[in-house]
Amino acid sequence: MATVDVEKIRNIALLAHSGAGKTTLTEAILFNSGAITRMGSVTDGNTVMDFDPEEIERKLTISSALAQFQWREYMVNLIDTPGFINFLEDTRGCLTVADGAVLIVSAVSGVRAETLKVWSIAAEFDIPAVVFINEIDKENADFHATLQQIKDSFNINPITLYIPLSDSAPLTIGLIDVIKQKAYKRGSGNNYEEIEMPAPMKDKAAEYKKSLTECVVESDDALLEKYLEGEELSDEAIINALVEGTLARRFAPVTFGSAINNFAVPQLVDTIIQYLPSPIRRAKAKPVVVNIPGNSNEVSLDPLKDKPLSAYVFKTIADPYAGKLTMFRVFSGQFKPDTTVYNATKGTRERIGNVHYLLGKKQTPAQVLGPGELGVVTKLKETLTGDTLCEEAHPYIFKPLKFAEPIISYAIEPKTKGDEEKVSIGLHKILDEDPTLKFHRDEETNEMIIAGMGQIHIEVALHKLKRKFGVEVDMKTPKVPYRETIRARSKAQGKYKKQSGGRGQYGDCWIEIEPKASGEGFEFVDKIVGGAIPRSYIPAVEKGVHDKLKDGILAGYPMVDIRVTVFDGSYHAVDSSEMAFKIAGSMAIKKAAMDAHPVLLEPTMKVEVITPDDCLGAVIGDLNSKRGRVQGVDSQVGGNQKVMAAVPMSEMLTYANQLHSITSGRGLYTMEFSHYEDVPAHISQKIIAERSKKDTEE
Repeated sequence: MATVDVEKIRNIALLAHSGAGKTTLTEAILFNSGAITRMGSVTDGNTVMDFDPEEIERKLTISSALAQFQWREYMVNLIDTPGFINFLEDTRGCLTVADGAVLIVSAVSGVRAETLKVWSIAAEFDIPAVVFINEIDKENADFHATLQQIKDSFNINPITLYIPLSDSAPLTIGLIDVIKQKAYKRGSGNNYEEIEMPAPMKDKAAEYKKSLTECVVESDDALLEKYLEGEELSDEAIINALVEGTLARRFAPVTFGSAINNFAVPQLVDTIIQYLPSPIRRAKAKPVVVNIPGNSNEVSLDPLKDKPLSAYVFKTIADPYAGKLTMFRVFSGQFKPDTTVYNATKGTRERIGNVHYLLGKKQTPAQVLGPGELGVVTKLKETLTGDTLCEEAHPYIFKPLKFAEPIISYAIEPKTKGDEEKVSIGLHKILDEDPTLKFHRDEETNEMIIAGMGQIHIEVALHKLKRKFGVEVDMKTPKVPYRETIRARSKAQGKYKKQSGGRGQYGDCWIEIEPKASGEGFEFVDKIVGGAIPRSYIPAVEKGVHDKLKDGILAGYPMVDIRVTVFDGSYHAVDSSEMAFKIAGSMAIKKAAMDAHPVLLEPTMKVEVITPDDCLGAVIGDLNSKRGRVQGVDSQVGGNQKVMAAVPMSEMLTYANQLHSITSGRGLYTMEFSHYEDVPAHISQKIIAERSKKDTEE
């Protein structure tokens, strides 16, 4: 089979908040195209795209899925992306290979915080989009109110292409094509019969046409001149201007319908084909830029099959039985089975076996993939998400996508002793498919720590660990990485003397300690003169000091930002040794630190919370109750507020769940480490007492 005409390809991501109907809409589109013979249901757990057991159980899209289908002479690659806040980084990763997007807004719940978030992600990648107002058949659905909310929420002009045939329920009896000014009534199946426009809707349809025309001509000087001179504009001229404006993200064409009842879905797909770009038009508007290894120059890729191969890996799925599934997009050249390609990111060769198209989890063999096509290969050894596959003679590297850092961590321990290695092996395989998960062993606490974008994100990963690799773990709140420091100068002597017959042990040093500025770390200064301590023993003193600082003196946490100066001491020609001076250094720093006003430090986080306006007071009050300091509030589009605050980490360990409760799931937040601050005395005393009790028990 020859490669597909690049002009006939559409790579489209479906975006929405969780529950707005992305997966159901995909089912309707695939059914209408003939790719599937019956529509599945999220409720019944039998959809093409939500095939993962976790997705079926939670009735929630957790991982992006790909479906390739034909619509007349066009090939469409549809990416069903997650809308739940914990998994939006997966959505970001998939938008690297999309040329357009469909933003789904529920006519019942309207624009929510996640809607604004996914819209901002599309804006980040400068992706043109159309809007589909879904659930028009549900009780309390309000087409016009939702349309107004879209206008108020997005920094782009929504252009209404279709409106309901009637302003009264049911809104699924038919629709009006605003540009053509024609009315269609739904017949059996997906047949839409043209009818005479109902008299009550004629003025409304004409009003929408006028509004659409005025908005479009404002972006085209030639059309504007004709319009102002009273010349009637052809539908073709309006459509062409709208196509260009959509590509430039000045406009977002709006359609409506019901995914679950498969109403007006064909009109949406026609809108996708007409208004969203092919890979060639997209590349002309926003060139695909890559680097050449070892060269600072950047080059733009042409989406042509006679160019050298360049393919970008946008998703990896770990499967303990089938091996890794590597999903990629070809940007230039041809990707063929039974060949060897070069992973320019890793500098390694990869042997390609079979190449497939995807329809959910179903794989269909492909003889060759050309520019603009999306596909999957299995069992690549080194290749991971973000890597570039190309020809070794013509190496290119796509700029890697920087994913957000995790915002919540949990300590984990295997339920079966001795399974630590199995946990590590399994989680590292899961990490291969999810760059937003992090896993490490904390050297201070000796805990295994898993970090992710939210509690559900981590729970899903651990359920995968159990299902795919047969290992169960318990989750618990991780220990906070406190630190210790001093607030005053102090001097002390450390003298270690031991005589037990034969050669003894003798080490004697005087040190002075003083605080340094936050973040400056540890400094050791040698001011010994006159040979009070031989040069060969100074490193031993430093080692003793350093080891004791690592163990802390208040609650067992490392001491930081301290300058230690050794300035005097004595030695014994026979009994002195490195070990004796190491012990002396440890004794000296312990004495000096206790007299230097030692304090406990806690990590403070920079927190940004996006909350609906009606929850602002509750969110701020909750942050204040967590010892947070609100540093500012900014208004956001869509009736939301952004709260910026500094909050102790210890108060934020379970914040994801609390914010969800406060805002009824409408709030979002990000968090990153900012700095360390003194722990309040009453809390510090409690932490020290708990540590002392634990040490006593041990």
